[in-house]
Parts: sequence; structure tokens; C-alpha cells
Amino acid sequence: MKETDTRDYGVSAVNVIAQGTQLQGNLITSSDCRIDGALRGNIESKAKIIVGRSGVVEGNIKCANIEIEGAVKAESLLVSELVSLKATANLIGNIETGKIAIEPGAEFSGNCKMRNNRVAAQQPAAQPEKK
Repeated sequence: MKETDTRDYGVSAVNVIAQGTQLQGNLITSSDCRIDGALRGNIESKAKIIVGRSGVVEGNIKCANIEIEGAVKAESLLVSELVSLKATANLIGNIETGKIAIEPGAEFSGNCKMRNNRVAAQQPAAQPEKK
């Protein structure tokens, strides 16, 4: 018998934009989303975004995790956890993330700002000046 994960992530379904589909407008979701078609607009998700090999996104993205195999052009890519650029990825834009993984062959043009809370936690607190 297969064990079932009963945790409630607030995610009810996976959104799919199929290859050949073209959307224009903003996408806001709390669920995972896979994009194999084209989307012109901003994406906001509390979950994971996957841009498939045939996927094209033109717009800013804010999400928990993102895996890019296709093309993304964004002024801002704000990812709270992990950005994963696969070998076929083409990303133009600025990234702010906790972690990033880039496979050989991936193309990335832009700036990347890493947030690392461990460094801040390891630094000693500033001492008050003695008078």
C-alpha cells in the first residue's frame, strides 16, 4: 500500500498552460504551475513554477520555487527558496533568491542577489559604545 502525504499545503491542483497556448495577463495562484506555452504578464505564486522547455514567460515572477527549462524575460524574479536553471534555460532578468542552481549550458543575463540568513545569524551583534 502506498503511503499518502496528508499534510495540507493549501495547494489543491497544478495549473498547466499547455504548449501552443498563449495567454496575456497576470497569473495569481497558490498552487504549483507548469508553463509549456507562452505567457505575457506577471506571475505570483505561493508554490512552485515550472517553465517547461517550450515555455516562454515575459513578465515579473514572484514565487517560492522556480524551475526553468525554457525562456524567461523578467525585470524581477523574486524567489523565496530555490531558482533552478536547467541546461536548456534562457533567463534574462534580475534574480533575488535564497538559493540558486545553474546547470551547464543554461544562459543567464542579469544580476543575482542572494539572501543568506545564516551569515547574519553568525555575525556578532553590535556592541553599544562605552561612555
